[in-house]
Amino acid sequence: LAGCEAALQLASRGFDVELYEMRPVRMTPAHRDGKLAQLVCSNSFKGMVPTSAHGLLKRELRMLGSFLLSAADEARVPAGESLTVNREAFSAAVEKRIASSERIHLHREEVLTIAGDLPTIVAAGPLASDALSNDIFSHLGGERLHFFDAIAPVVETDSIDMEHAFYRNRWEKGETADFINCPLDKETYDEFVRRL
Repeated sequence: LAGCEAALQLASRGFDVELYEMRPVRMTPAHRDGKLAQLVCSNSFKGMVPTSAHGLLKRELRMLGSFLLSAADEARVPAGESLTVNREAFSAAVEKRIASSERIHLHREEVLTIAGDLPTIVAAGPLASDALSNDIFSHLGGERLHFFDAIAPVVETDSIDMEHAFYRNRWEKGETADFINCPLDKETYDEFVRRL
């Protein structure tokens, strides 16, 4: 996500950009294909209300001309006050923006090391390959970085037992019930997390 936004921002300011994506040549355990800006966890960019930190950040990004937020708007699906997207439509909108830029040259290959002689943005995220991660760590003096995330698995709608689940909005806001709520007791939740 960050690499695509950076490439589009630089290209819009007249810079030529060499953008590298290792997928589909080298896959990760979480991605399904080689499409750019693929959301592998939640499809929500969180709240839109400007009185929240998430909403305020989005408002600032819009003021700065975020290309990915405009792609998210195109791919938006009903989710109350959250900016939630159709994953495939979002990725396609970002890919279209990258492909239509004459200043961005997309390379489908794994980057193993960071070249020291060119201005470089590394936006590999927590799913960077081992080779690139080790090179990043060597530039940091051996210090390891840590990534923390909440679990947000993708659940297929037809796998949900609607006798136990129900539709409702978050915080009782909005005109339509856009979220499926799946209540779990502690034992069932712990087993779900263990299997995940």
